[in-house]
Amino acid sequence: MRRIFSVTPIHVDPEELDRRRRRYNELAPDGITVELVDAGPQAPAQLASAADLHASEQAVAAAFATAEGYDFRMPDCVLDPGVPAGERGMLQVVVERLVADGHRVAAVTRNQVIADELARKVREYGCGESFLGVAVLDLDLGAVADGARWNVAMRSALDDLSARGATAVINGCSAVEVEHTEGGPLVVDPVADALRLLAETA
Repeated sequence: MRRIFSVTPIHVDPEELDRRRRRYNELAPDGITVELVDAGPQAPAQLASAADLHASEQAVAAAFATAEGYDFRMPDCVLDPGVPAGERGMLQVVVERLVADGHRVAAVTRNQVIADELARKVREYGCGESFLGVAVLDLDLGAVADGARWNVAMRSALDDLSARGATAVINGCSAVEVEHTEGGPLVVDPVADALRLLAETA
């Protein structure tokens, strides 16, 4: 059994933490278990500014520094905050495989701050030439737990991303229940894909 230690990028309440834990339990393939913990009150309440991104990075890194006995340490965030040196986060694992498979990749995020950081990370991972950009959904934090509202907004963005040439679109929030659509670009749930790819390396 391969064990993953994961940390939320923001401070969440017990109800939201339980929801995210259930999601990991449902998506984890055979041979993979995920222990998800909250980043704590030192973490931001949401990712809405550069200061929030920095605080998130510090909180996740602090949690990882004390985690021992795990096979992987993967933040519960598509922005890969606080990933230890020499390890890969969710976004890196997923985007590198999509590019290797020949996809032209795009993403959707709920705000511009997250969009800019996601695009920066993709370029940092050496995948910028295959990345076509990010569609910003302009959603509040409550939409993360409201899959129906998120997916309605995402569907409206898929046509534009497809017109740009995207063949795969990464859903830019790890905590959203993604609805797969018929036709158009492949909609990528970063949690599901990252867990599957990590299981393949186990």
